[in-house]
Amino acid sequence: MSVELRTNWVALNTIVYREVRRFLRIWPQTLLPPAITMVLYFVIFGNLIGRQIGDMGGFTYMEYIVPGLIMMSVITNSYGNVVSSFFGSKFQRSIEELMVSPVSPHIILVGYVMGGVLRGLAVGVIVTILSMFFTHLQVHHLGVTVVVVLLTATIFSLLGFVNAVFARNFDDISIIPTFVLTPLTYLGGVFYSINLLPPFWQTVSLANPVLHMVNSFRYGILGVSDISIGTAITFMLVATAVLYVLCVRLLVSGRGMRA
Repeated sequence: MSVELRTNWVALNTIVYREVRRFLRIWPQTLLPPAITMVLYFVIFGNLIGRQIGDMGGFTYMEYIVPGLIMMSVITNSYGNVVSSFFGSKFQRSIEELMVSPVSPHIILVGYVMGGVLRGLAVGVIVTILSMFFTHLQVHHLGVTVVVVLLTATIFSLLGFVNAVFARNFDDISIIPTFVLTPLTYLGGVFYSINLLPPFWQTVSLANPVLHMVNSFRYGILGVSDISIGTAITFMLVATAVLYVLCVRLLVSGRGMRA
C-alpha cells in the first residue's frame, strides 16, 4: 500500500470514527428526540386520526404512513448531521488544517457524508423498531428498500454539506431545514397519496423530489407507489452524482472555508 493511499485510508477512518462518536456521545440530542417525535406521529396520526381516515392504498392508515415517517427521519438526520458537523469545523477553524493536509478532497467529503448516512440509518432503524409496536411491516422488495434509503441519506448528507459551506453563521444552517426541507417533506406524500389531489396538484407534486424518495421507499416496504420507481431511482442516482461533483469542487476551491 502506497504512502498516499495509506494516508487517505487513515484519514477516512478517522473522520468517520469522529463523526459516529460525535452523534453517539450526545445521543440524547441526536437519537432520542427523533424517536420521541416519531412515536407521537404514530400515536396522533396513525392511531387517533388514522381511525377516522380508514384505509389508504389498500392498507391501514398506520401502515401507509410508517414508510414515509421512517424516510422523514432519515432525511432530517442525514442532513442535520453533516450541516452541523461541517459548519462546526468551519466555525472552530479546524477544517483549515484538514484542507492543507495531504488528504484528498474526496476523502474529506466521503468521511463527512458517511457520518451523515450512518446517523440517518441509525435513526431510521430506531424508528422502524418503534413502528413495530404500532403496526406490522413486511418488506415487499428488499433491494429497492436498501437502495432508496442509502441514496436518500447520501443526497441529503451532500445537501447538508453544501449548506454548511455557504453558511456564515449558525442561523444560516437552520434556514434551509425550516423553510425548504420541512415543507418539501410534509408535502412529499408522507401522510397522503397524491391520488387524492386534483390532477393539477398531482402534476405539481411530481416536482417535489422528496415525493419520489418517499414513494420509492413505500414501494419497497408495501409494494404500492404513486410514481414510477425506475424514474425515481434514476433521478436519485443523477442527483447524487451532481451533488458529489459540486461538493468536491467547493472543497477544492476552498470557498467559504479559508480566511
